[in-house]
Amino acid sequence: MTSKIKNKFNIPFNKPFVNKKAIEHIKKVFDSNKLSGDGAICKEVELQIQKLFDIRYTLLTTSCTHALEIAMMILKLKPGDEVITPSFTFVSVANAILRAGGLPVFCDIDKNTLTIDIKDFERKITNRTKAVVPVHYGGIAADMDEILRIANKHNIVVIEDAAQGVNAKYKGKYLGTIGHMGAYSFHDTKNYVSGEGGAFLTNNEKFARQAEVIREKGTNRSKFLRGEVDKYTWVNIGSSFVLSEVLAAVLKHQLENIDPIQKRRKIIYNSYLNGLKEPELREKLRLPIIPEYCDSNYHIFYILLHNETERNNVLNKLKKSGIGATFHYIPLHSSPYAVKTLGIKNLKLPVTDKISRTLLRLPMYPQLRNIEINYIIDKLREIFK
Repeated sequence: MTSKIKNKFNIPFNKPFVNKKAIEHIKKVFDSNKLSGDGAICKEVELQIQKLFDIRYTLLTTSCTHALEIAMMILKLKPGDEVITPSFTFVSVANAILRAGGLPVFCDIDKNTLTIDIKDFERKITNRTKAVVPVHYGGIAADMDEILRIANKHNIVVIEDAAQGVNAKYKGKYLGTIGHMGAYSFHDTKNYVSGEGGAFLTNNEKFARQAEVIREKGTNRSKFLRGEVDKYTWVNIGSSFVLSEVLAAVLKHQLENIDPIQKRRKIIYNSYLNGLKEPELREKLRLPIIPEYCDSNYHIFYILLHNETERNNVLNKLKKSGIGATFHYIPLHSSPYAVKTLGIKNLKLPVTDKISRTLLRLPMYPQLRNIEINYIIDKLREIFK
């Protein structure tokens, strides 16, 4: 039966969720004659985020990368200062550290959650360590209690990379709001999108005021707009990280649909989970694990295979069947830039290396139809026979 219908499907890996309401929000921006950032829509969306996720200060940014860069610039890193982060992540974290004048120190990940390995993080701490950036992989929370305990003991700043963790929780608290600073992504590939975009978050007023200066080209323009000064001027080093009103309008639409988007992603996630239990019981694959302390946002659904060859074979078979599955990160510690430029050699991160070689991600987006989900599950079962 499956072979007869396989050519009917061409299932992409990702598809951003939008509807006509987003167009209405965008039209209002054009009608207002203000397209640049930090206007009425940006402020409205920042308040949305603050209320939704219980955070005191939110600044929309042009990307999660820029939110991370703001956090690193706040640290005022000096040559030789170190920031610890998992190697199994996107390059934005490492770039932000380097651009701020610091040195990334890569650690391993936990084999169950694929988030930062707490013991390896603690081992990597030196008297030069200034911060740690836990990455909440796939909407699964890192163990924030332990991270904060260790960080407080060593006077280390905690910056949450919650690019994939928007609307996910750790022990009832939203990811990105638990550490000293946090960063969100609203890129096309995330749960809630503005095309390109992100947010810097903090509960610390000092950090928030420093961030708004950095985001506004190093000026005190935000104070001027609040009426706190009669003119604005250059007061510190900064850059141009303000999100446009147009993209904020798209994000407003997304946040208005936050519950139905989350609900649909959960249904898809659980369909995969239940549909693939049988091959897991036969030890053909390993399914994701959500710890009890975590409320996931169901950003990613992945399976883990035994080795790279097997992963690639399954990937190729899925693609031939019209299913847009894919792998994920190439570890940063073994990348050409890390080896040739940073001089990182012979760094042993066994879990990171294995996960990178064996992880395969399945399509995950709200518009994915039940018939397509069942087709993907049936195709995988057929492969694992």
